[in-house]
Amino acid sequence: MHQQHRGLSPATLQSLLEAVAQGQTSVPQALDHLKHLHFQPVEDFAKIDHHRQLRTGFPEVIWGPGKTPEQIVQIIQAMAPNHATVIATRIEPAVAEALTLAIPHLSYYPTARICALIQQELTIQAPGTIGILTAGTADLPVAEEAAITAILSGFQVQRLWDVGVAGIHRLLSHRELIQTMDVLVVVAGMEGALPSVVAGLVDCPVIGVPTSIGYGTSFGGVAPLLTMLNSCAVGIGVVNIDNGFGAAMLAGQILRTAQRLARNGKG
Repeated sequence: MHQQHRGLSPATLQSLLEAVAQGQTSVPQALDHLKHLHFQPVEDFAKIDHHRQLRTGFPEVIWGPGKTPEQIVQIIQAMAPNHATVIATRIEPAVAEALTLAIPHLSYYPTARICALIQQELTIQAPGTIGILTAGTADLPVAEEAAITAILSGFQVQRLWDVGVAGIHRLLSHRELIQTMDVLVVVAGMEGALPSVVAGLVDCPVIGVPTSIGYGTSFGGVAPLLTMLNSCAVGIGVVNIDNGFGAAMLAGQILRTAQRLARNGKG
């Protein structure tokens, strides 16, 4: 009896190979399923990298800017049969409205500007918690991009908003909480001092995310970027300006690496 196989995760691929070995799936059927393993063209404007999750642990994610709603719809529809969750980032509300009309079950997270087609219940991919902090309320869009990306990727998230250094007591009142986190994403604009302060209080990795929020001499996020890069506190890594998505992916890789080390008896 032929089995239907969705997705190209390592577990799914193993299941497919076992079905072939047991005679439940023919070689031609398996070959048809795997023919787009490396990439799948979508007309003449996109090539979907189905193999990315096998290589990196995370599937390809759609970058919204520069694409028409029609193109994004076609890419989502092409990805849907092979991915339990399809994510599109930097989706503005007008574009999201067009996407949800074409794909009724699409979820939209307006603050994060993320659309997601969630086709099965999200499961935790690795133990541990990603703490996400913002210096101010204006940093929320970048922080929510990180939070929603992490959640959709199967990680536990703890949010802590508006705890910047201008009122340091707000951060210190949550000191015990942040010390329980396994990796921290710290989002700040203006002068970008918050990651340095946080890194001096915790023993876990800290990922600094500079934002483009600030007065003229913040130079659209360059000032907080340089502050974070020049931090005297240890254990800080820095991603690009406004890159909440990249910070979430890095935090997820840290947790997954810790899980792999523990599983292999190296932790």
